[in-house]
Amino acid sequence: MVGAVRDIAGAEATTIGVREAAAQTGGSLALIALDLASLQSVRAAGFSLLADGRQFDAIIANAGVMATPFATTVDGFETQFATNHLGHFALITRIDALLKGGGRLVVLSSQAHRVAEVDLDDPNFERQPYDAFVAYGRSKTANALFAVEFDRRHRARGVRATAVMPGNSLTGLPRHLAPERLQGLFETVGKARSEAGLPPPALKSIPQVAATSVWAAVVADPDAIGGQYLEDCAVAPVNDLPNPFADGVRSYALDPERAAALWTQSEKWIGA
Repeated sequence: MVGAVRDIAGAEATTIGVREAAAQTGGSLALIALDLASLQSVRAAGFSLLADGRQFDAIIANAGVMATPFATTVDGFETQFATNHLGHFALITRIDALLKGGGRLVVLSSQAHRVAEVDLDDPNFERQPYDAFVAYGRSKTANALFAVEFDRRHRARGVRATAVMPGNSLTGLPRHLAPERLQGLFETVGKARSEAGLPPPALKSIPQVAATSVWAAVVADPDAIGGQYLEDCAVAPVNDLPNPFADGVRSYALDPERAAALWTQSEKWIGA
């Protein structure tokens, strides 16, 4: 296994248990440096992986940031869109040949994709007021659309791609939200779901959050999940109700024409 991380020293400390478990069955976990907010770092990581030449049964694109204050990366892109979508897009399209035939790409999206469709004309909020949750939602829609188009391009060689809603958990992801704002978000979600006749939101443990990604990568029928959006270890139904906190996937996140357009524009943005 290979893990791409921003902080090698920090990751070595937190992955001791994983590396020990892998070693017991003859496996290993190597770490490489990767900052998704820097295209230079992404290119360097991709070059390193290609030079190493090892092939992968699965790639799980699960890094991300959420609800960050407005900022742009060194390459001039809004932080959330750059980190959550463009960084992953640049890396994976660079190393896609390393995915074995029969391999899988799992891209982590979010229920937040229901908040906003991707904006191909003004991704950096240059002509509109910045909204942290809209920016996050757009980046998560982009994740789902990336999986749709990647699946279309690679299914002929047996490689399938899917998007995953992992579920809500108190990880470090909402680090940019003050505790009172995070509590307010939970209350808003709960009220919206109650008004729609849905059960209250549940916080998952880390293993529960990882379950759908692992299921998609190694267990699920690839033909069933290819080009789909998954939640709770199942293909999610299309649900175009306006409630942003409902379950299911909005149809715009699976639109093949939108996915192709995003791919083409993303290549231009990263200078592919």
